[in-house]
Amino acid sequence: MKHRIWKIFKNIIIGIVGLVCIWFAIHQLMTVYEKNKYEAIGKLVEVNGKEMHVYEKGDGDNTVVLWSGLGTSAPALDFEPLVNELSKDNRVVVVEPFGYGWSDRTDSERTVENIVEETRAALLKLNIEQPYILMPHSISGVYSMYYANLYPEEIKAIIGIDPTLPQALEYFDEAAPTMPKALSIIAPSGIARLAMYIAPEDFLPIAEDGTYSKENLKMTKLLSSWNGYNQNVINETNYIQRNMEFTKELNFPTDLPVMIFTTNDNQANKEGKSNITFYEEQLEKSNVSKLIPLEGHHYLHWSQSEKMSEEVKDFVKEMD
Repeated sequence: MKHRIWKIFKNIIIGIVGLVCIWFAIHQLMTVYEKNKYEAIGKLVEVNGKEMHVYEKGDGDNTVVLWSGLGTSAPALDFEPLVNELSKDNRVVVVEPFGYGWSDRTDSERTVENIVEETRAALLKLNIEQPYILMPHSISGVYSMYYANLYPEEIKAIIGIDPTLPQALEYFDEAAPTMPKALSIIAPSGIARLAMYIAPEDFLPIAEDGTYSKENLKMTKLLSSWNGYNQNVINETNYIQRNMEFTKELNFPTDLPVMIFTTNDNQANKEGKSNITFYEEQLEKSNVSKLIPLEGHHYLHWSQSEKMSEEVKDFVKEMD
């Protein structure tokens, strides 16, 4: 009896392993096919021996560089509604860091220094005119702060989209998130693709119908299955604490115009602190600054791109 049960159990295990191997092979073949069919929508430039994807749209006197948040699988696609609005008056550039979108992955540690230098190198290689208006979302607020302090002559203004800033952990007395390295198997194993089939809405922006094109949403799901929780994203996550400690003494240069969009959620913690009080404190020393709370998700550009573009247009006029 025991021998029979063990034989059944063994056959089940062999069957599961076989299915996993078949799914892995299918995923790999599909990924190769998809990457050939859905080529990069922008330009691929060589940075440190790897290819980095840069998407551009529009023309104007100002260059707005959109910088994505942590784990945004396809930044050039995610920013689509904001790119469409801003590009009516500006040259808009989206640099996809290594591990994101159509960019390669890298063995370089995801320190703030490396990320900034790689992004800057891509912009310089394309001869994109300076100074830039940096428009960081979420964690890239830390990178933008570092960039503006290291190369102040290259930055005209910073306009943050609910940006993470170096002093946030200390202000809220929090620790940075971390990710186990084992999660890096999610994309190559096909787990991300399987999850995409089961719950595709979890991989897509929360936006009204028509905000994103159908082609965009299709590609977003595909790139999520290629890039989800890859080793660069995990490494970047595990460097957040270090990167914020490394930059926490930095502030916005006093003569640098700064505008911040944040979610209209002023719910304070027990110490009376909220995102809004934090940003107000961060902007105190800026000669030209503006804080704009908006209704919406942390990814404000999913639903507020038109309003944000209008505010950017007015702010740029004030700067000039």
